[in-house]
Amino acid sequence: MKDKLLLDAFSALSLGVIIVDAQYRITLWNTWLEAHTGLTASETLGADFFTVFPDLQHHRVGDAIHQAIDHNLSALLSQSLHRSPFPLYAEPARSATRLSQAVTIVPLGDTERFCLIQIVDVTAAVRRESLLRDQAHELLSQSLSDGLTGVGNRRYFDLCIDREWRASKRNNKSLSLLLIDVDHFKRYNDCYGHQRGDECLQQIATAMRNALDRPTDILFRYGGEEFCALLPETHSAEAVEIAERLRVSVQRLGLPHANSPERIVSVSIGVASTNQQQHTEYGQLIQSADDLLYVAKRAGRNTVRVTYPTREPRPVNTDGVGP
Repeated sequence: MKDKLLLDAFSALSLGVIIVDAQYRITLWNTWLEAHTGLTASETLGADFFTVFPDLQHHRVGDAIHQAIDHNLSALLSQSLHRSPFPLYAEPARSATRLSQAVTIVPLGDTERFCLIQIVDVTAAVRRESLLRDQAHELLSQSLSDGLTGVGNRRYFDLCIDREWRASKRNNKSLSLLLIDVDHFKRYNDCYGHQRGDECLQQIATAMRNALDRPTDILFRYGGEEFCALLPETHSAEAVEIAERLRVSVQRLGLPHANSPERIVSVSIGVASTNQQQHTEYGQLIQSADDLLYVAKRAGRNTVRVTYPTREPRPVNTDGVGP
């Protein structure tokens, strides 16, 4: 009577329960396992555990069973490291995805050694954790992205330039910064309205982001109609080439601008690169780029301006580039 009551209790549990003896023969196989493996107790009782589950012979589960029987040691297998060791399914006849599992292995008995294996379905918890992680990632992404253009926002720029500045100093690598301003943008808004102005900024951001072909180069909206691009491990000469590519990408959009001398939307860009003698903090790098952007504006706009370090060779000027 007691044995039947104990068996009924094991069968009523909402988890898998297996007991194996010292010869690794299965002596208990509860109803939950029947439902999630498709194997009945009559098929498994007396069978060798590793014949029923051959993939677990050299798995952490197999090691833990040997340790429990040979050395009286318990084990808890984390679902994060061993998510689905047993072939368990919500519906064995139809499911293709294994249940996520937490497995506990406990030695039983004194003179005659047994091993109790408990398997808990943690699929719902894993899904919930994954959903929360995805939501947290989405919230972080939103907090670091500009809502209008989708590029990095000012907060993200502050985080990135601090990180890249320290990496540049630590590794003695160049770091370049482009400050980019949309030419005569106030006139554009006055002429076409703010909604068209927003659409214009979106198109400019997309064009410039597509023109940055290295994954390490990041575009940000610095504020208003001003953007910036952070270029790690990039010398002045390279930075000028990238700046020119961005300038041309906007010019090629051909967005009409009736109140601009060139009659289309354009950008001016100031380029600054780390110089160990001139820049002792990244605020000075930003100021250098800002000063050069002002020079580009005074030079007639739709141009790139840069100051080269004295020991760095200057590239041959191209149209719209150079001091």
